[in-house]
Amino acid sequence: MTTETLSVAQRLGGEQFLAQTLGRSYHVARGNAASVAGLVSWDDLNDILTHHRLEAPRFRLAMDGDPVPAFRYSRPVVTRRSTVWHRLQPASLHEQLAGGATLVVDAVDELHPGTGGLAKHLENWLRTAVQVNLYGSWTGTEGFGTHWDDHDVIVVQLDGAKRWKLYGPTRTAPMHQDVAAPEEPPEQPVADLVLTAGDVLYLPRGWWHAVAASEGQYSLHVTCGLRTTTGADLLTWLSEVLRGHEVIRTDVPRFSTESEQRDFLDRIAKLVVDELTSSDLITRFDRARDATESARLAPSLPYVTGVPAQPDLLVHLVVARAGLLTMPDGTALLTAGGEEWTFAAKALPLLKPLLDGSTHSLDELAALACLPLEQAAGVVNELVLGQVAAVRTAR
Repeated sequence: MTTETLSVAQRLGGEQFLAQTLGRSYHVARGNAASVAGLVSWDDLNDILTHHRLEAPRFRLAMDGDPVPAFRYSRPVVTRRSTVWHRLQPASLHEQLAGGATLVVDAVDELHPGTGGLAKHLENWLRTAVQVNLYGSWTGTEGFGTHWDDHDVIVVQLDGAKRWKLYGPTRTAPMHQDVAAPEEPPEQPVADLVLTAGDVLYLPRGWWHAVAASEGQYSLHVTCGLRTTTGADLLTWLSEVLRGHEVIRTDVPRFSTESEQRDFLDRIAKLVVDELTSSDLITRFDRARDATESARLAPSLPYVTGVPAQPDLLVHLVVARAGLLTMPDGTALLTAGGEEWTFAAKALPLLKPLLDGSTHSLDELAALACLPLEQAAGVVNELVLGQVAAVRTAR
């Protein structure tokens, strides 16, 4: 994790941001180009487009709220195995971008290590899944028009400048699958901002906004989309938790008497009320979300038959959040990626340093736990097999 990725959270305000701003209002933190060093550069973007076959909608162009047809900047190539992919035509791509199109690369955190580090850090801080999309613009033409997102976003300006007109929300906390659409935004924005390299903008979901590179220079920025955690998610989780009770598993008495139906509903209501009035419900819900968060993709080649007892082998978790508890019998219970592992108590000093997402050598972890290198490798191997950890050789 770099100091640059840390500064995104720090400059937003840390704990004060979580308590006072998150989900409530927009916030701007000013920075400079040095504060985003290590994130995606123009050269990195050129390399990504050169070395990856990115098909729509992963890679796309947009202008005035509509997608630009792929044939305007790429041509289909048929391989000798009769598969088809679209090869970028740089001159045509440049022409479209100069004419007002916005370039978009979805999930760039999966394509670039620095941006992946930013995503993982934000996931750990905000305790939710994060996807980072990249946007490049060259003119004052809006790529997507005035619109709102169904998730909060953190925008990091990487180069150039971009104007953001913010109109505020017209529906509180709109959702992707909602029962009504937000009303149209007002004519005049509540804020008119220009972001330059290093600036960070937080925008809650539902806030209407329009964005354009209208400052006479091109723009490169990333938008970190934060997965929502709503009351609907809490109720869905609670319905799963309550499946342990017989009445929840019982068929709804659709053809019974009114009295029997009332009794059925009263029994369910008591269970739900008991849970909703328990003091630790949100804590348990949060812990369950952390424990089941999907891992990021990270193979551990070339070690396909197990983690070797190699001292300088580097180890890291590929989940942003993992739970580690000491059980009454002294064993260590690790929960991550929807799985659980029980280790002997002596493995605790090995596991604890990995929880914050940092990378450690195998001999360092073995020394912390006073374990032989072979036993430390065995513990790490269990996590690699469970797809919540990865190893690599020291560079």
